This record gives sequence, C-alpha cells and structure tokens, in this order.
Amino acid sequence: MISIRRIQALAEEAEARLPVAVARYFRQGSGASVSAAEAVTAWEARRLLPRALTDVSRIDTGTTLLGTPVRTPIAVAPSTFQRAADPDGERAMAAAVADVGSLLTVSSNAGTRFEAIAETGVAWWLQAYLPADRQAALPLLERAVAAGAGAIVLTADTPVVAHKDDDGAETIWEIAADDWLQVNFEPGYGSRPGHAKARDLGPADIAWLRERTGLPVVVKGILRTDDAERCIAAGAAAIWVSNHGGRQLDGAAATADCLPDVVAAVGERAEVYVDGGIRSGRHVLTALAMGARAVFLGRPPLWALAAGGRERVVCELNALGEELVEAMQLAGMRRPGADPSLLAAVRR
Repeated sequence: MISIRRIQALAEEAEARLPVAVARYFRQGSGASVSAAEAVTAWEARRLLPRALTDVSRIDTGTTLLGTPVRTPIAVAPSTFQRAADPDGERAMAAAVADVGSLLTVSSNAGTRFEAIAETGVAWWLQAYLPADRQAALPLLERAVAAGAGAIVLTADTPVVAHKDDDGAETIWEIAADDWLQVNFEPGYGSRPGHAKARDLGPADIAWLRERTGLPVVVKGILRTDDAERCIAAGAAAIWVSNHGGRQLDGAAATADCLPDVVAAVGERAEVYVDGGIRSGRHVLTALAMGARAVFLGRPPLWALAAGGRERVVCELNALGEELVEAMQLAGMRRPGADPSLLAAVRR
C-alpha cells in the first residue's frame, strides 16, 4: 500500500478510536479548509527527474538540525492535545521519536511536563507563542531551557486563532481534561489580558528570545521571502515554512509552492524546514531536493499515537523512512541535500 493510502487508513483507524470532537479537531482546517485540502495535492503535483547510472548501494539519511545529529530528516512538529490521543501523550511521542533517532518539537500547550519529556532522551525543541506581555512567557521559557530544550520555535502566524467551524457540535474544549494541556505554565496563566497572544510580533522578538534563553530561534509560519529575510536579519537560526497545517489563514499558499523561493532567498544563510501535507517518502525527497534541511510531520504522528501509542508512532515513522531510502535510491540521491536538478516542472 503506498504511503498516502496507508496514512489515510491510519487516520481512519485513529478517528474510529477517538471521541468525535477530538477526531474533528485533529483533522480540521480553518474556514472552508481550502489550504488544508490543498496541502497533499501540492506535493503530489511535483515531478522528479531521477539521475541514472549513480551508485546508490549505500544511502545515508543522517543529517544535523542546528547541530543536533539525527538519523533521519523526518522530524515531528508540535501539536496540542496529544493526551487526548493517548494517555501518555507527549511522553509516548517523545519516546517514539527518540527510538527512531529524530527530533521532536514540543508544543508550549503540552499536557506533559518538560522534565518527563526530557527523560526519554529525545532531542527536542520548544514551540512558543509570545504573549502580549512578553515577561509572562519567561517562566515557561526558563523551564524549557532547564529541561534541556535545544531551540525555541517561535510561531509567527497566529496573532489570533482562526475560526474553526464545528457546526454547533460538541468541541474538544468542552470535553478536555484539565491536564491535557498547558501543564508547564505557571498557575493562573491565561487569566490576565497580558497573557493573550501577541498581536504585535516583530523581528525584535527574535533577538529577545535569543537573549533571554541563550538558544537558537527558529521562526515557524513563514511563506514569504521578505519575511524570511527579516527573520534572518534579526538573528533567526532557521526558517520553518508552514501555513499551520491549514489551520490559520484559509487560502494561504501551499508550503510545497513556497519552499523553493524561501530556500533561494535565505538557504545559504540559515537552515530551512517545511511541513504541511507530507505523506510519502517521495514528498520528503522532493522537499530535500528543493533545499529543505528536514521535513516536520504534524497530523500523521498524531494519528499514529491515537491508533497505537508509542509503538505505532515508531512503526509509521520507520515506514516513511524506508520509503525515503527507496525514493533516494531510485532518484540517485545518496544523502540529504538540495538538488534542484532533480526537480521537473510543476503539473497541476
């Protein structure tokens, strides 16, 4: 079974195990879900020009992400409500990612203590939203640094949370247990106006995060080259091309369409990552050829967690890694790296 069909079957299996409100929350995009629906299609539209007569007897998928060695360029993106998918939540996800030798990005809204995540031995970064009162973020940031976070991933595309249409049905917020999210915040966080998401994010916040944490800053939610340039000028170590899984501005361009221009603009000065609609080893290969240092998966690991916990996440990540190895062999790519010569014209 090819990966796209396998992951669709995985989603269906996960949704059959989950409460309806949770399944819908994991699946849904914002608005009419235009961007969410186009994500996979945009990668499927890409065509490759495989290189022949190339020695592919040995394939090495290892790389580094901001200096951290990983065995695969397939990493895991942040997602909220992992404990709604499995009682062990982020701890199970972290253990699985550690098992496959990759890297995990942990949501600031996580339902598992950072210290418990770190105990799995996983390499991890903290995803953060900055509040209107920047000082209110410091206890969370300090806790992540103390627990061994390797970088701060600043989400830049969420000045407000986009509307999700639940058609009047029960929502995840109505059934969520208190310990499903935000367990790493100080008691009372969110109770004051200054705790709302910042609507005045700017390049200065990148420097502020670097100074306050001493960690490299990755900016997530970038689709435009001019925004990527501003981030790098402000000291960002990496750019993460993302449209938030189609959960923010509906109609935002597909990441597969934005990645090449962002790489062309800043790829020689910073690492570039991408997420959104990646469902097969061929998609991963395409992103690597475009110049992505790594891809990050959002929904597929979450569905795997719901379908079978840690073991299922390991299984699905390994399956995608095996597909990547085969795709690299067939395309003549022996190790991850930008290779525009593998990219043919886009067909829609």
